[in-house]
Amino acid sequence: MDYRHRFAKDLRTRMTDAERILWKHLRAHRLNGQKFRRQQPIGPYIVDFVHLGARLIVEADGGQHNESETDQVRDSWLKSEGFRVLRFWNNDILNNTDQVLEVIFSAVSPSPCPSPLKGEGT
Repeated sequence: MDYRHRFAKDLRTRMTDAERILWKHLRAHRLNGQKFRRQQPIGPYIVDFVHLGARLIVEADGGQHNESETDQVRDSWLKSEGFRVLRFWNNDILNNTDQVLEVIFSAVSPSPCPSPLKGEGT
């Protein structure tokens, strides 16, 4: 196992509260049957969550990401590889989980579908 894979595995054990909440809803095909992976190495980077089929990356960001030039370079590289990147502030994930999940669901859904949240008790 190379360094990036070991580091990704370590990150999975040290997820932030916001990452834990997102993973609770994204894991095991819970978002309307969509498959996401967490802390996935892609090129030189490790992304928080990725839907490989939709080429969608979801990032949970804390204050250290505010106007980060490193994130801009990273996002540019990921976009050049054909990925779309959605970034959400941790505070929004923690306080507006349903709205964040709706945005993610819309990004992976090819056409309008019923909300994945209705009737799930979330």
